[in-house]
Formats: sequence, structure tokens, C-alpha cells
Amino acid sequence: MASASAARAATVYSDNVVRWFALAAVLWGVVGMLVGVIIAAQLTWPVLNFEIPWLSYGRLRPLHTNAVIFAFGGCALFATSYHVVQRTCQTPLFLPGLAKFTFWGWQLVIVLAAVTLPLGFTSGKEYAELEWPIDILIAVVWVAYAVVFFGTVGIRKVRHIYVANWFFGAFILAVALLHIVNSAAMPVSLFKSYSAYAGVQDAMIQWWYGHNAVGFFLTAGFLGMMYYYIPKQAERPVYSYRLSIVHFWALIFTYMWAGPHHLHYTALPDWAQSIGMIFSLVLLAPSWGGMINGIMTLSGAWHKLRDDPILKFLIVSLSFYGMSTFEGPMMSIKTVNALSHYTDWTVGHVHSGALGWVGLISMGALYHLIPRMYGRQSMYSVKAIELHFWIATIGIVLYIAAMWIAGVMQGLMWRAVNPDGTLVYTFIESVKATYPFYVIRLLGGLLYLGGMLIMAWNVVMTVRGSQPAEARIPLATASA
Repeated sequence: MASASAARAATVYSDNVVRWFALAAVLWGVVGMLVGVIIAAQLTWPVLNFEIPWLSYGRLRPLHTNAVIFAFGGCALFATSYHVVQRTCQTPLFLPGLAKFTFWGWQLVIVLAAVTLPLGFTSGKEYAELEWPIDILIAVVWVAYAVVFFGTVGIRKVRHIYVANWFFGAFILAVALLHIVNSAAMPVSLFKSYSAYAGVQDAMIQWWYGHNAVGFFLTAGFLGMMYYYIPKQAERPVYSYRLSIVHFWALIFTYMWAGPHHLHYTALPDWAQSIGMIFSLVLLAPSWGGMINGIMTLSGAWHKLRDDPILKFLIVSLSFYGMSTFEGPMMSIKTVNALSHYTDWTVGHVHSGALGWVGLISMGALYHLIPRMYGRQSMYSVKAIELHFWIATIGIVLYIAAMWIAGVMQGLMWRAVNPDGTLVYTFIESVKATYPFYVIRLLGGLLYLGGMLIMAWNVVMTVRGSQPAEARIPLATASA
């Protein structure tokens, strides 16, 4: 009996954990976007804080960022990486039991974050706010994730390692390094610790982590997604395999050095600021190499964009990726940064990447993945996917345009001086001037959340009444 089940397990992919992570990604996506809409409303009407500490903007904002990045984005990355590595290596997951542990461990991390952040337990480090016991749990889950992923690559039945796995592998290794080094701290109680670093060194380590959380978690991981799901959905090979390898190594090398551009005009030595700026400018080339490679994969199949809303998600996400990776290097130039830093321009930039690139590529990949996990060729409603695409895209455009205008206006108002050197505008005048744009931002966020709710409904209708499908490994390799 045991031998028969083992033999069966060797001939089908380990997709249970893929299904769990895919459904969790949709759930946390709704939660994360909802919290984002709440805090956008609080910035528009501060009375919505209700003078309740755990509902205040200062506590809900890190909850929002963690929910969108690590809960929604993280679950999408776990689901797609586990799905892709099996198909491209033509073997079931290495240690599927350990893969299940990564699911439950990651959900525990998310729940603990959802409890501790509103209660005010925080390390104070952006994107790394969680306190030391949760940091240790993250490290344990991540090591297990690395063992499963690289173990699966190690037992692959094909000689070649597909490029998507290069990006997933780099993302897993880099995030482990970033998390462990940046989270080094001295615990003083169960939910309080002090950083192992001090002063400018602490700031440097934090933004080495912070920018590379963007570079590896939110870029390299999702590029792995792009290199598998766009060719699959378009039914076309990758435009240039050679470009994908050049793009990989250039991106991986360059991103690591870009963190200091977050610390212009601070106590960080000027030479370190300049290195961060130079590497940020160089980053434009490999980033656009990836964007061009993804978009050009549609060569000879552009007509599919008319009828395939999933492909619209995937391709338009690359447009936002290209825009964000042009804007980022420009904002790293010291003279531009002097205007943009501390303004809502940065918020617009972050969200063009988060909503436009990470959000749309994840939604497209999940729309491709989920029906196949349940033995269906497509989602319950293709029209609902189309509606979701347009609502989400309009929401993103409203959001980032409002923030760009507000940000530039803030920067110009803050630096405007009279001939005698006094400020032309008070700070409160700049706040009043941005109010209409905060309302537009809220509207954009509501549209994006509406799209997410449509997706959740579509997923429920697709899964309901369907049985999980067992995908067989190709016989030629299953017996190899």
C-alpha cells in the first residue's frame, strides 16, 4: 500500500501546497488592499483614526505594507515558484512535507504581524518592522523554502535549469541574506529589541535591506513569474534567452549596491551616496532588458491581446515595471532627490511598482494558475477578468498621477523662499493644497480594491464544485 502511494506520488506533481498558497494570495490581497484604502481615507479625513491607538495611521501603515508585500506578494511567489520549479524540472517537489510546513509557517508569520503591528510592537525599520521572535520564525520558514526549492532543482529530470528558476533562486538566497543581517538585534523582552547596529551604520544596513527587498523580493521573484507565465499564456517562446541571462547577471550584481540613494543629504558619507546613485542609474539597463524581453515575447502574437485579458494583465504589468525602473534611477539623482524626497512623489513611485508591476503580474499568473489547479481550462468568468483589468488599471493611473502631482507640488512649495530667505508657504498650506489629490488617491485605491474583490468572487466560483486536479509528470521523464 505504502509503496503504491509512493509510486503514485513520483508520477504526479506536488500541487496541494501550490493551491493553498494561490488561494491565500487572493485572500491576503483583499485584506492588504482594504487596509490600504482605510489609511488613504485616514490621510484624507484624519478623524477616521477615531482616536483609537491600534487604528491609527502610524500602526496601520506598516500593517498595509507587510500585508501587500509579504502576505499577498509572498504567497503569490511561493505558489508560482513551487508550480514553476516542478514543471521546468519535471519532478515533484523535494520534501513535500517541508513545503507544507512553509505554508503553515508563513501564514503564522502573517497572523502574528496582523496582531503585533496594530498593538504597536515594532522594530521601527521600514519593511522589517516585525519583532525578533517573528524574525526568527521567518528565517526558519525561509530556510525550509530554500531546501524545498533548491532540492527540487537538484533532483530535476532535465539537464537545463530554466531562466525562471534562476530568478526565483536568486530571490530566495538574497532575501535570506538581507533578512538575517538586517534583523540582527538584542532582545530585551518578548516583543522589544534593539538593533545590533547604531547610527549611520544602522541606516546603511536598513536601506541596503530596504532597497533590496524591492530589488529581490519585489523584482527578481516576480521576474521569475514573468519568464514562465508570459510565454505560457502567449504560447510563444521567450524572445531572447541570451538576453534573459545577461539581464539576470546584470540585475543581480547591480541591485545590491543601490541602497544608499535612500540616504541622500544625510550623515552617510558623500562617496557612499554617490556609489548608490551611480549603481541606481546603471540599473536602468538590465531592468529595461527584462521588460523588453517580456514584451517582445509577444512578437507574432500581438493579436492575442485583444481577446485574452490574462495576457493584458501580464503585459501591462511590464509597462509599469519599465516605468517604475525608469523613475527610480531618475529619483536617485541627487538634484532630483532634493525635490522628491519626503514627498508624495515617492509614494506614487512605490505604488506604480507595487500596484502596477507586482499586483498585475501576480493577478495574471494566478488567473493562469488557479483554474489549472482545479482541472479547468479557464476561470469561471473571463468577462470578470476583463472588468478586473480595466478597473485595476484605471485605479493605478488615478493613484500614481495624483501622487506625482501632489509630490512635485509639495517639493516646490517647501523649497520656495522669499528674497529675505523666509519661507513663502507654511507647511499647513502645502497640506491643504494636496487635499484634492488625496481624495483622488482614495478613489484610485477603491477601484483597485474593487478589482481585487471581483477576483476573489471569480476564484470562489471557479474553485466551488471543482476537484483538485492531479497533473501527471511526462512519462518520458517520470521513468528517467
